[in-house]
Amino acid sequence: MKTERLQVLIETEQRERLGRIAAQRGVSVASLVRRAIDVAYPSSLEPKAAIVAGILAAVPMDVPDPHHLRAELELIHGYAR
Repeated sequence: MKTERLQVLIETEQRERLGRIAAQRGVSVASLVRRAIDVAYPSSLEPKAAIVAGILAAVPMDVPDPHHLRAELELIHGYAR
């Protein structure tokens, strides 16, 4: 893979945020930036792959059990029993 150097100035808070996220995920800041570029600006040949990569890279979140999820969706859509 051919690589090129790019220098970008960002705000201190942004750099700190990237550093924290990179440490949590066990990757480099450069890796986060490359992944963010691929997700935000996918190549015309691989837009779906970039979307999938973004989903897989997302931090896991808690979701309710199926019974509570169904009740919540029914409430949102006005189908409450």
